[in-house]
Amino acid sequence: MSKSLVIVESPAKARTISKFLGRNYVVKASQGNVRDLPRSQLGVDIENGYTPKYITIRGRGPILQELRKTQKQVDRVLLATDPDREGEAISWHLAQVLNLDPNEPIRIEFHEITKQAVQEALKHPRQVDQKRVDAQQARRVLDRLVGYKLSPLLWAKVRKGLSAGRVQSVAVRLICDREAEIEQFVPEEYWNITAHFLRKDGQKFQAQLRRKAGKKFEMKDEAAAKQVLVDLEKAEYIVTAVKSRQRQRKPAAPYTTSTLQQDASTRLGFGAQKTMLIAQQLYEGLELGSAGSVGLVTYIRTDSTRVAEQAQREAANLIKNLYGPEYVPKTPPVYKSRATAQGAHEAIRPTSVELLPDQVKEYLSRDQYRLYKLIWERFVASQMAPALFDVLSVDIEAKDYMFRATGSTLRFAGFTKALSNYTFTEEILPPLEEGEKLKCTKLEPEQHFTSPPPRYTEAMLVKTLEELGIGRPSTYATIIQTIQKRGYVVLEEKRFVPTELGQIVVSILTEHFPDIVDVEFTAQMEEKLDAIELDKANWIQVIDEFYQPFEESLQRAMGAIEEVELADEVTDEICENCGRNMVIKHGRFGPFLACPGFPECRNTKPLLEEIGVNCPNCGGKIVKRRSKRGRQFFGCANYPDCDFTSWAEPTGEKCPACGDILVKRQQKGETYVICNNKECKYRP
Repeated sequence: MSKSLVIVESPAKARTISKFLGRNYVVKASQGNVRDLPRSQLGVDIENGYTPKYITIRGRGPILQELRKTQKQVDRVLLATDPDREGEAISWHLAQVLNLDPNEPIRIEFHEITKQAVQEALKHPRQVDQKRVDAQQARRVLDRLVGYKLSPLLWAKVRKGLSAGRVQSVAVRLICDREAEIEQFVPEEYWNITAHFLRKDGQKFQAQLRRKAGKKFEMKDEAAAKQVLVDLEKAEYIVTAVKSRQRQRKPAAPYTTSTLQQDASTRLGFGAQKTMLIAQQLYEGLELGSAGSVGLVTYIRTDSTRVAEQAQREAANLIKNLYGPEYVPKTPPVYKSRATAQGAHEAIRPTSVELLPDQVKEYLSRDQYRLYKLIWERFVASQMAPALFDVLSVDIEAKDYMFRATGSTLRFAGFTKALSNYTFTEEILPPLEEGEKLKCTKLEPEQHFTSPPPRYTEAMLVKTLEELGIGRPSTYATIIQTIQKRGYVVLEEKRFVPTELGQIVVSILTEHFPDIVDVEFTAQMEEKLDAIELDKANWIQVIDEFYQPFEESLQRAMGAIEEVELADEVTDEICENCGRNMVIKHGRFGPFLACPGFPECRNTKPLLEEIGVNCPNCGGKIVKRRSKRGRQFFGCANYPDCDFTSWAEPTGEKCPACGDILVKRQQKGETYVICNNKECKYRP
């Protein structure tokens, strides 16, 4: 019987797949791509059809030697890289270096790492999809041309070591534009009035002022609110309408890459990079005791909400057994995907819905369990019946004014039964009747001000990029990591703030390369890459249409842009080596103190911004610091002698309940104090 070599991307995936295949299969990992453009040069021959020059990635030589050695011992080679453009390109590169014919059936594809999926894929090998490869190659060449052509301009005009990316620059612009909106925002005052009512039987409830003389009523200042109080003095309050209706709420679609990153950010506090790292582990397979290595979720880089019929049948059976037949909808739900979604892909779901989160909990790390539970619950809920609510709306009139009270009760839990994080607070109104007179015990005016648009969180930025058609599911985490690493933005209280450097770079690009940072242009480029994959566009022509005007803009900009001076901020810190006042410099991992006497004096030290709180461990000063990924945290100034750190800002006070420290946290724009001990949850 013939023997086959199956090449996948990661060792974890290789271990999982090896378990499904017999001794006639050898499974090896390429550990990602084996070839790429060289780092030390452009690597694209512009004069000869933008031909890329590929070289073996450093460190991949021994891997290729092992693959070639194994290749000689088998009868055929099958390429089982990921089922997306990047995976297709990796298969193409492997075919090139192993002298395989990409037009032969050497490529297999599966969207979940299960025995059934892998064995089914082995029955249907195909050719390498050259159009997918071309689309990925076009993206790589475009990004290289932009990065390697723009970066020298930024080095010459702004600062050495800078770089500009085609998609990342748009993300930075979004953050800069939002910051400008916040700075230009002028708050507007408005008032609300809440009426407190008492029925004859003693029951109390509240209603909000909504209309005057049948029209929507807004109060812009205190004088308008006071006039309402004057108008309603000694007024009679009568129930004029009681409306009861049933409201249906449908479940959300199963996760795509974008929605998983958003929910993991808001519900679990995971960054996009962390989410994808853990999701990849769940996809590739984890050891589940005697069951061995098992892939727990389907492919994690997808923009499709499609669910396989078999998975829907399994989910319906589980829902019937766990919750009851009334929770199974009459027909399986179908969710609409984006127009550009890859139809062959599925949504992210458990490979087996029968593997309940608590059944595998003991084999997973805490973060793996939390993410798997999030995916499992979302998928199961997506296959359940809608939730039903009874909604009661009551209108109460007094003179020309109308107040409205609303209440709702949960009639049927539906899909919410599967969601452990779903909370519903019932707002129950007393049984009111039309014509009933009520006693108003108090009219309570409240002053408010409109708020500026919020800064982007990771979840908000991912959602915006997806809605605008910027990037693709596999790129969001990389975009976010890159713009922080380059020092263009920083995370403050889990929200992105542009640095001065980021604003300067965006300003230069906006003026001289408007297409590079134009949202619509970048989205159109994504559509052109999709068109290449669909055989509706030629990849060389797409690049040429972009590059020719870009090169002209580059030549003009080199002469037109004046050198930007980023003045160093002088501090009161004295250099102990030469006595000069040290200045703030910006490096790869954020700001630091440096002596201005460089190169004669090379003294540097970390920039420590004190917050006025002493360390609970050693009594030293607590200072703001930044992680290697740019995230702000708080640590002791005596590090490394003292290793105290906290993501949340310490208040300097101890929790009266458990003795741990109290910290500041933010939720929906409001700051509150809470115990740092998650089990305590004390809030003053």
